[in-house]
Amino acid sequence: MTRAVHEPSLHDEAARAGWLYYVGGMTQDQIATELGVSRQRAQRLVSRAMAEGLIQVRLSHRISACLDLENALADKFQLTRCRVVPTLGPGGDSVRATSPAAAAELERVLRMPEPKVIALGTGRSMRGMVDALEPTEADQHRLVSLNGNIAPDGSASFFDVVMRIADKVRAPHYPMPVPVISTTAEENAAFHALAPVRRVVELAKSADVIFVGVGQMSHDAPLLADGFVTRAELDEMQAAGATGEVAGWVYDSAGEYLEVGTNRRTGGVRVAQGLARPAIGIAAGPSKVKAIAAALQSRIINGLITDEATASAILQR
Repeated sequence: MTRAVHEPSLHDEAARAGWLYYVGGMTQDQIATELGVSRQRAQRLVSRAMAEGLIQVRLSHRISACLDLENALADKFQLTRCRVVPTLGPGGDSVRATSPAAAAELERVLRMPEPKVIALGTGRSMRGMVDALEPTEADQHRLVSLNGNIAPDGSASFFDVVMRIADKVRAPHYPMPVPVISTTAEENAAFHALAPVRRVVELAKSADVIFVGVGQMSHDAPLLADGFVTRAELDEMQAAGATGEVAGWVYDSAGEYLEVGTNRRTGGVRVAQGLARPAIGIAAGPSKVKAIAAALQSRIINGLITDEATASAILQR
């Protein structure tokens, strides 16, 4: 299928400059360097972005380069949904960049009048999405967690989002009352044998729409940083080909789930590959490119919200 190539416009430049200023927190000198223009032009572009309503906390103008990347990703991976936002430049926070677009996509689902079961992963990108979400009334839907919500020390998982979202949208919500990763496979099975847990698991498996983060399994893996796996466990899974994780479940470079390491003890529901329902991944950053590409390849996710640099890197693989 041939798609039109969008030519950059003055609005594109202004929207990008406004995004870098108001979302990325850049100075006008930094924006000038990033865009390759004079400081005076950068100042005029930022002013235009605000004067014409291109930036209203969220980016309301679709930049042509981002649209082209969206089209290319959608064509290559047959995506149900795709949003690409401007990269915030060197040192920029990718979560801060993707959160408004992710929140807008969730709000689109929440506005649907017919009842939906919305399943949610955890992590920094998911929490960023919730923080950017506008409060609304959406009690026709049900929200359910894919992950366990108990951390290794017995506390509530810091990045669990179901209750945070429910507080904003007043929808019935179902946390997954099991450890994120149990100590043993037998303990995990015992938790999942409990009737209340079985009901939440079945609800999550019936989800109409899924929103998840995508974690890398390199030495800066979120599962390691957050204390859910040990260095020895990470080494074992890396040796087996671990590339990424979605909802705590680890997969290889082809997007196939591993049957080793913590996957034997992970709580909650594994996101099945290749199902027809939308499964939207929210992730960006150089360290996540391999993990995102693998999840797209096997259709663990069939939708993506990311930034320009990440989108370009995925397409070049």
